[in-house]
Amino acid sequence: VQLQASGGGLVQAWDSLRLSCAASGRTFSSYGMGWFRQAPGKEREFVAYIRRSSVITYYADSVKGRFTISRDNAKNTVYLQMNSLKPEDTAVYYCATYYSGDVYAVGSFNSWGQGTLVTVSS
Repeated sequence: VQLQASGGGLVQAWDSLRLSCAASGRTFSSYGMGWFRQAPGKEREFVAYIRRSSVITYYADSVKGRFTISRDNAKNTVYLQMNSLKPEDTAVYYCATYYSGDVYAVGSFNSWGQGTLVTVSS
């Protein structure tokens, strides 16, 4: 599976953005999908996860209530709606396909998109 993330940009605090991640291949609906982010000088961290059926989602505490992950299997796309953005949300955001293990762990995901930069100014 190849992944292409898009939708990043420069916004002000409290603004909203929606990230998209388009996947190639016919098996997109078979994968759980995750969003991670990496701020400058920091390790990549978990943001959100959605199971292939869309029924189950998980969020990092730092984004819970502000971010929403969703997917459209007919379009082979997973989304991350980000509301009430804060400067500390500034990072490169990556989408990834889930492989096995802890959904909060980077190592549990085996295909990664190239990332899209989100910059939130105060």
